[in-house]
Amino acid sequence: MRDIIPTFLNLYLICPRQLWLHANGVTMEHTSDLVLEGKLAHEHSYIQRSKKYKELDLGVAKIDHYDADNRVVHEIKKSNKKDKAHRAQVKYYLYLLEKMGVESPSAILEYPLLRETEKVELEEGDREQLRIWLREIEQVLSSGHCPPKLPKSKCRGCSYFDFCWSGE
Repeated sequence: MRDIIPTFLNLYLICPRQLWLHANGVTMEHTSDLVLEGKLAHEHSYIQRSKKYKELDLGVAKIDHYDADNRVVHEIKKSNKKDKAHRAQVKYYLYLLEKMGVESPSAILEYPLLRETEKVELEEGDREQLRIWLREIEQVLSSGHCPPKLPKSKCRGCSYFDFCWSGE
């Protein structure tokens, strides 16, 4: 089984096709204004944060802002439109921290453009759900075939939109 980075989980929950393309080296994020907007929000929000919290290497991922004293992951997101995928990605961070021996980690999802935060913890059933998703992701990644497109209405705003829908 290959390492599954938290970004893969996020992509899988948004679109398995996007996951497969990204994992197979077809990256379109560099051409997306929305991705750039998210990167800028990440870089220019909570500037004082880097002095207060540590970067933590989980092996398969890095957490940019980790409060080691309180065992809290701080994750910045541009919007809350993909909130299921955001929560799942952060829960995967918490799952990985538990596997490393950190007791009862939690997270705060921060949406600076919306001025909203959300506390996230691992709840009953989350660990099993994460294991199911990881198996499903492994199946997508090991497939030699790109998954089908989602309905076009779900693809608006995706950095792969032109790639998937050109010629339609």
